[in-house]
Amino acid sequence: MRVLFTDTPEPTTFMPMAPLAWALRTAGHEVRFAAAPMFADTITQAGLTAVPVGRDVDMYRRLNAVMGALEHNSELAAEFEGVSDEDALELLKLESGMPEPYDVAEFPERADWAKMLPAYAGAVWTDHKPENFPMIAALVEFARSWEPDLILWEPSTYAGAIAAKACGAAHGRLLGRLDAFGVTRSHYRRLMAEQPEDERYDPFADWYEGYCERYGFEFGEDMVTGQFSVDQFPGSLTMAADDIDYLPMRHVPYGGPASVPHWLWAPPARPRVALTLGSTAAIRFDGYTVDVQDVLTALGELDIEVIATVADNVRARLTEVPRNARIVPYAPLHALAPTCDVVINHAGAGTYLAVALHGVPQLTLPWDLDEPELARRATAQGSALMIRGDHATGKDVADGVVRLLKEPVFRERAIALRDEMLVQPSPNDVAGQLEELTRKFRTR
Repeated sequence: MRVLFTDTPEPTTFMPMAPLAWALRTAGHEVRFAAAPMFADTITQAGLTAVPVGRDVDMYRRLNAVMGALEHNSELAAEFEGVSDEDALELLKLESGMPEPYDVAEFPERADWAKMLPAYAGAVWTDHKPENFPMIAALVEFARSWEPDLILWEPSTYAGAIAAKACGAAHGRLLGRLDAFGVTRSHYRRLMAEQPEDERYDPFADWYEGYCERYGFEFGEDMVTGQFSVDQFPGSLTMAADDIDYLPMRHVPYGGPASVPHWLWAPPARPRVALTLGSTAAIRFDGYTVDVQDVLTALGELDIEVIATVADNVRARLTEVPRNARIVPYAPLHALAPTCDVVINHAGAGTYLAVALHGVPQLTLPWDLDEPELARRATAQGSALMIRGDHATGKDVADGVVRLLKEPVFRERAIALRDEMLVQPSPNDVAGQLEELTRKFRTR
């Protein structure tokens, strides 16, 4: 069969999709990966065939939301007057965790119709629509030309659902993060059903109406949450909605082109602790929410070996590197993690799952999007400790590392989590299941 993947141009959402694309190719299926032209090199570096669609958009996703809000908030508009796109990001004063309305996935008690209606509509019209609009027409054109049997789309790449309906392909979401979108949608639909009929409003149905008319299909709930959703989280960590069909799949780490450095060949002489805080955080904030120098200094007092992957812009500002620390710009995590006794990280989904697959305890320093919620779930599972990134001091981090090294329960629970992941279906197993789902849902 022919399988089309699609994603917005973000490495952190693309990388969890690549292993399933490989599995489908090695199972004998034709696979293409559609994204903005600027992203073609990232796709081809992963050994996949890229289909550039639409046009590149330079504006950041969250800046879209702010600029949309300016139309309705004169006070906020005055604050942003004359500000460049890059400087505008600094004015956002983003809070930790998921933004509204997706915070209800973390805190269900916040699911109130009066609050969710404007927040959900704002997310659709000032975030999802601007992000997807540049690629929709070209993606539909390619899908109708190539005629895929199945389209797999990243959960915010709703263009994939539109293209699937337009060409009659089966389609599903491929989750690389906790399913905050699906859980939020479930809360919203429940609240909407409780309202008088004349007060109900579905921003997705409103947005899709023009495409339904243009391409000849009817709006359905599958256009928001897929006909099924491939979930890469083990049961003890997963975030799921009762009204969505999930297909579990084991996470297979992929972090882009990589080579194993010589220093990583030999086993460490002392307990090895890795510090990796994610590249996107460094780019977004021109530094991390954590004081890296403070953390390194505190870890320098411990009888351990420290491997810290630090972005160049932060590394340049370090005033001292402890003698027990090695600072590198990058190391392949799937090669580094098995040699570690503890990994300190930001609880990004790809990072966390790659480490968890090797049964290593983790100290999480979350701040952004679903990181705090994943960190909470990991702590409840018992294999990790959590300190919110903007609250963490070097001493806090060092104390946490000592606990993880000395208390056997963390290693025991990390091994239990690893075993839970290893019994999940591999991408190769899921490839066969997708063939059955395609036969079930394809309409042409």
